Amino acid sequence: MKYFRIDDIGASTKQFEQYSYYKWANFWFFKKLPYLKAWGPYQELTQKEWENILNIFNQNDIKPIIAITATWVEKDSSLTPFPKKFPEAATILKEALQKNKIIIANHGLTHCIVGKHLPLFRHSNRYFHREFWPDLPQEIHTTHIIESQKILENYFEKPITTFVPPGNVWSIKTYQAIKNTSIKKVISGKYMLDSKEKMDGIEFINDYQKKFSFHDRELKLFGPKWLNQKIKSFKNG
Repeated sequence: MKYFRIDDIGASTKQFEQYSYYKWANFWFFKKLPYLKAWGPYQELTQKEWENILNIFNQNDIKPIIAITATWVEKDSSLTPFPKKFPEAATILKEALQKNKIIIANHGLTHCIVGKHLPLFRHSNRYFHREFWPDLPQEIHTTHIIESQKILENYFEKPITTFVPPGNVWSIKTYQAIKNTSIKKVISGKYMLDSKEKMDGIEFINDYQKKFSFHDRELKLFGPKWLNQKIKSFKNG
């Protein structure tokens, strides 16, 4: 089955994950400069942009997976739930979900290691913008999964059955955390980093087979024209 997926909705990673592919440029403000930066910062999609994006998917008879990070991590490490931080976007997505036009997926609670998420003066901070590393305590995996499910399911008023681990990073501890939730599918480019144990009652979907996944970053940079071109290319591929 072919599918489209958009990641990083509501994730503060788009602001705070700052690094350059050039090691010498991972210093001070250089990693934020055009042509040197590899990722952020960039802005969340606006209400108008979401309207255009959802119209494009609807016109092409595509039901995309929208992977939402349940909270925005502020500079002071406090967490603001997605519906509160971005109420207009949340309303549009809830209406689309109620009309069965999209699928909402869990993309973590924070997308990052809270407290280590801010840009570093001399180095890349990309490592810290992965939420479910195997060496983190089980308590963090469990709390982040349960809290993210609670926020998303309470707001969207439907079970959230798909989990997309940020950066394809997850572990046996993450699996233990999702077992007692509504999650029935894990979509990732990698299986658990620290185990080959077969999951019971949860399907693993290889992210690199018959899909087109991207981030809201591409939509901010390239706009609707880019999305239309990608859809046409993917359908003809």
